[in-house]
Parts: sequence; structure tokens; C-alpha cells
Amino acid sequence: MAINIQNILSSNAKNMRRSAIRDLLSVANRPEVISFAGGFPNPSTFPIENLKEIMQEVLTNQGHSALQYGPTEGDINLRRELAKRYIAKGLKITEKNIIITTSSQQAIDLTTKIFINPGDTIVCGLPSYLGALQAFWSYQAVPVGIKRDDELEDTVKRLISEGRKPKFIYAIPDFQNPSGVTMDIPAREYVINIARKYDLLILEDSPYRELRFEGEEQPMMYSMDNERVVLFGTFSKTFLPGFRIGWIIAPEAIIDRIVVAKQSTDLCTPVFDQAVAAKYLEKGYFEKNMLKTIELYHHKRDHMLACFKKYMPEGVTWTNPQGGLFLFVKLPEGFDCRELFDVAIKENVAFVIGEAFHCDGSGKNTMRINFSYMDDEKTEEGVKRLSRAIRTMLDKGK
Repeated sequence: MAINIQNILSSNAKNMRRSAIRDLLSVANRPEVISFAGGFPNPSTFPIENLKEIMQEVLTNQGHSALQYGPTEGDINLRRELAKRYIAKGLKITEKNIIITTSSQQAIDLTTKIFINPGDTIVCGLPSYLGALQAFWSYQAVPVGIKRDDELEDTVKRLISEGRKPKFIYAIPDFQNPSGVTMDIPAREYVINIARKYDLLILEDSPYRELRFEGEEQPMMYSMDNERVVLFGTFSKTFLPGFRIGWIIAPEAIIDRIVVAKQSTDLCTPVFDQAVAAKYLEKGYFEKNMLKTIELYHHKRDHMLACFKKYMPEGVTWTNPQGGLFLFVKLPEGFDCRELFDVAIKENVAFVIGEAFHCDGSGKNTMRINFSYMDDEKTEEGVKRLSRAIRTMLDKGK
């Protein structure tokens, strides 16, 4: 008789939710499908020649240490190089404020792990990054979403009055995933002031900040309050997704707790990858290659927007991000993008349903579109296919 696993699963495991993006990719990865679903960087941005040089140098000069276990906190050279970059941007930190993680997804998970008890509330955007929501749910947190920043104080006050004071506010201030929207300075100041007033932490998720195409750079929230903000960073969108290198910047007391939590998870992030990344920063290759990456993604965003303007039916709207990797698209109220996905797949085009990014199940008429991965020809053809699918659905709904 087979064991009934449901009888022995932990309550945390029962609260884990599958990634809608990963499930969709299993369909979207068919060769005939033009997929706007994944958040994939463009492979042409991968600095392969630089890596050949650096890997040989690391193996020759520090092979024994780079191929060994490393400290849980992360490679000291990488932490120092990151600290230099952030100090130049106005942050008051040292390498002691940084821990290297296995991607920023692990950074979110570990931070949630050390702060959340079952039933705790957190406040996030509507929409918000699905991977973060998955982490919150897996530790039995209750995410409470807000559509606009000015709803934050009323939401926090209501939760406190109900005896459910939030543990933290989760925000993606720059080119938010999935909406592509960026918070201006007054919005950042408002969130920080609410956090101070009600004694809350802020988790500032910042994977896309370096990918600005236009507009004025906004200050990091961590630079505005280095006692109350925990900052997440990653190389997955700006260097190499396959290295899975992320980091957390926080007060030393929080970093110490995260170190302990990470020790029971994976002991340390891959050491060789960290050594290569440190050398990549040290040689100035990161800044040099980012210029080319930004130029490429700027063109891809413009091309995607032009295709949307040319082909999309009336009633469909979309965001115009100043950076990042995504557009967020909205159909008229009453239409369901889950149903649209089935129609779109028949047209051999894919996207991510926006409902997956809404912790309250709203956003059924929205979708996320990636513009960084496909070449221009496939982007245009994909938008044509998507517009046909939308027209089919809109005509059906008349």
C-alpha cells in the first residue's frame, strides 16, 4: 500500500504554491511557441569572452580556494566589491552589512524565514512579484495587497486595529515586476515614513535597478533609511542568471540572523561563481557591459511598444516602463486572461497571467509581457498572434 504523503506533510509544505510562471513555461517552451512569459535576460548579453579570461585567471591564481567550501557570509572580495559600488551610490555600509545568497529568491526566502510566524501579515503591492508571494505563503504569512501607495497607512492602521500588525512592507521600487512601474521620491518617502510611524521593516527588492533606459535615477530606499530597510540585489538580470548570485544588505544584527538561517539551507553559495563575479567587478567589466545591455533592452522595449501600438485592438492598455524587462497589459474589465491564454496558445504565443501576481486573486484581466528575450522579428510576429487572440476573445465577449 502506497504511503499517503498528505498525512505527513508539514503545514508549511501544504501552504506552498506552485509557480504559475514555471507551469506555463512547460507549455510555452515548445519550439513553435513565441513566448513572452519568462523573465529571461537576452543571451547576447552574457560576457562569454570576459568569462573565459576570468575563469582561467581564477583557476590559475586561486583555484584551491575557489573550488573549496566558503564562508556562509560569502566571498570577502565579492562583498567588498559590492560594498564599493553601493557606497558610491550613497549607501552607508561595509562588507559586514552584506551576505551573498543563492539568487535573490533565496534572499527573500531567508528573510521571510527569520521574521514570519504562521498567520503574520505583510503588506505588498497589487500586483507584486510571484516568487516573493510564494515565499510568504510557504511560511504561512498572509500577504495583504494594496493597489496604490496612498492606501498603505489605512491598511496598516486597519491591520493593527485587528491585532494583525504587519511584520514588513515588501516593495520593488524600480521597474516593478510585473508592472514595470517605478516609485518616485515622494512615494518612497511616504512608505518610509509609514514604516517609521508604525515601527515596520521594509524589504526593498531591487533586481532591475541597473536596467534604466531613460528618466532620472531615484534614490534607493536603503539610502534613505539604513536601519529599517533590508535590500535585495542580484546578478541574474544584469550579469548571468546561471550563476544564481544574489545578496542581502541589512543592519549587522539582521545579517547575523540570516547567516544562521542560511547555514541550515546550503552552507554557502557556490564559491567559484562568487570568485569569478568578484573579478568581473574588479576589472570594470560589469559597468562596461551594462552599457551595451541597456542599449539593447532600450531598443527592445521601444520595438515592443511600437508593435503594441500598431497591432493591439482598442480597449487594451499597457505600461511604458523606463527600464526593466516587462510590460503589464490590461484588457477591459470582465475579461479573463486565463481564458485568453488557452486561445493564445492555439495561436502559438504565450504570456504570464496577471492574476498570479495578485495575492488576493484579482487582476484577472491582466498579463505580464517580457520584451528582453525575443529578437525583433519574433517580437513583432508574437504581438500579431497575441492581438489576434485578444480580438477573438473581445469579439466573443460582445
